[in-house]
Amino acid sequence: MIVFQKQPVMRRVLVALAPVYAFSIWLYGARALAIAAVSFAVGVLVEWLFERKRAGKVSEAVLVTCALYSMALPPRTPLWIVAVGIAFAVFMAKEVYGGFGRNVFNPAIAGRLFVYIAFATVLNKGYAHPGGFGAPGPDVIASATPLAMMRADPSAAIDLPSLLLGFRPGAVGESPTLLIALCAIYLMATKTASWRIIVSELAAGAVLTAALFFGGVKGALPLQGLLAGSYLFVAVFMATDPVSAPKKPLSQAIYGAFIGLCTVAIRTFSAFPEGTSFGILLGNTFAPFIDELVTKAQEARKGAKS
Repeated sequence: MIVFQKQPVMRRVLVALAPVYAFSIWLYGARALAIAAVSFAVGVLVEWLFERKRAGKVSEAVLVTCALYSMALPPRTPLWIVAVGIAFAVFMAKEVYGGFGRNVFNPAIAGRLFVYIAFATVLNKGYAHPGGFGAPGPDVIASATPLAMMRADPSAAIDLPSLLLGFRPGAVGESPTLLIALCAIYLMATKTASWRIIVSELAAGAVLTAALFFGGVKGALPLQGLLAGSYLFVAVFMATDPVSAPKKPLSQAIYGAFIGLCTVAIRTFSAFPEGTSFGILLGNTFAPFIDELVTKAQEARKGAKS
């Protein structure tokens, strides 16, 4: 029997994810359900296999990892790839570090990045026409997603209402911008997620995007590029992971801005159309260093005043 460690913070994240997940079912129907079922089954099983050797409990955090990972994949991702990715996420990005609270990297992002690099060709063909509980529609490939269209032609006409409401091709749970924004308000109001991380990431990304675009940089995306892809979804649900993010308030603001700047730079200058996963992993890597620098700066300031 699997016994879960009760974690109220993680339960609030699951509550926030529920309406986004419900919307994804309307968009992609049985595919969204199948991806989630495989992700939860394999993810929980992997953690249970490790925790039973330590006489520990399965953390409710793994449920958040499974939910976020499943929402970050294209709806037609083969289920065996879903299984491989979540097993890698829980095993390599969490359990090898000693389990919950000891991981350096966000497990969901690690799993997502792993499959996007290892199976890039397959996943790029995994997008589908959204709407009507996954009713048959014209298939779309990565080049037809709004973000890829803007990368190919920054002046391309993109329907803003579809970006806001979520009626456009993309990963399972990344598209409903307004719904994700409401979830962010809930998470910040309940102090589940750091508002400093969310606001600083969005602000830094917007400033750099505008500077690059209006500065005439080749390949720079227009501001609505921040509404496409998974930028907002990652900022709200993944950058705010309390384990892999810095702990000090000022550090969190710097951390969020760093992720936003890295993401936009990667989107603009690299061959990767998204950039959010790399941005988060870079932020996770430097999070302890940012906390250390802020601590030293604050101590030096106190010493100067005394």
